[in-house]
Amino acid sequence: MNSEMAVKIEKGIKYSYETERFEFTQLKVKVQGAHQVHPVEFDGGQWKCNCEFFITHQQCSHTIAVEKLLGRTLPGAIPRIS
Repeated sequence: MNSEMAVKIEKGIKYSYETERFEFTQLKVKVQGAHQVHPVEFDGGQWKCNCEFFITHQQCSHTIAVEKLLGRTLPGAIPRIS
């Protein structure tokens, strides 16, 4: 590995700890639920999930899990609980 790449890797690792640098605007992820895989999407500040609970409540355990995983990097994300 050349020295330029080592510097870039070090800088990338540093950035990864500075969550204020990031704001996800679009995301697609598959979440393994208790019985099936659910496609969860975040786009333009709006969540989507195909589970029945989400359809009636606009939030579900699958979207909450992704919000908690990504923490403060999502606009309006659920705050971290210590």
